Amino acid sequence: MSFAIKKIDHIQLAAPKGCEEAAREFFSGILGLLEVEKPEELKKRGGVWFEFGTFQLHIGVEEPFTPAKKAHPAFVVENLEVLKGHLREKGITFYEDDLLPGASRIHMHDPFGNRLELLEWH
Repeated sequence: MSFAIKKIDHIQLAAPKGCEEAAREFFSGILGLLEVEKPEELKKRGGVWFEFGTFQLHIGVEEPFTPAKKAHPAFVVENLEVLKGHLREKGITFYEDDLLPGASRIHMHDPFGNRLELLEWH
């Protein structure tokens, strides 16, 4: 085979028109992701981009919008217990799950109803 998929460049989640401030408050303000500037040509489409490690999370506008209830990104977290305390302080609801052997994990929703998984491997 003469090609190889090397890594994920970014994850895209959909959100409704006008989502940018809520996305910033949640993904940057609560989860601590760094906002990165979108290319000039793409700014007119709306949405906002974030960066974590060597990956990006793109929040893109989709109309009509329907949140992803089953499909989801799973983020590896360091110090999941600390994150859970932080989420509680911010009033963010999450659900604990011990079904994945070797991992502690939680599930939650972004402000638009998209499912998110956050996990820490033991």
